[in-house]
Amino acid sequence: MYTKIVTISNKTGLHARPASSFVQTAAKFQSEIRVQKEDNIADAKSILKLMALGITKGTEIAIAAEGPDEKAAVEALVELIESNFGE
Repeated sequence: MYTKIVTISNKTGLHARPASSFVQTAAKFQSEIRVQKEDNIADAKSILKLMALGITKGTEIAIAAEGPDEKAAVEALVELIESNFGE
């Protein structure tokens, strides 16, 4: 398992468009990917579960992946977040 912690810095957090980009990126990987906010965990490949976490600007999340491309998956998602989803 490979995990990284990142802080959401885009102004709108993980609302519909960024959440869609996040899920589309996660879907490119074979690994099982989870996002954790405090005690809540969601499947990174499910937009509804991801949005249910209520991730806003300044929220610290952990992205964890397990599988054949786990490191690449986590790094790609962290890079997407750090780019502010192109906003």
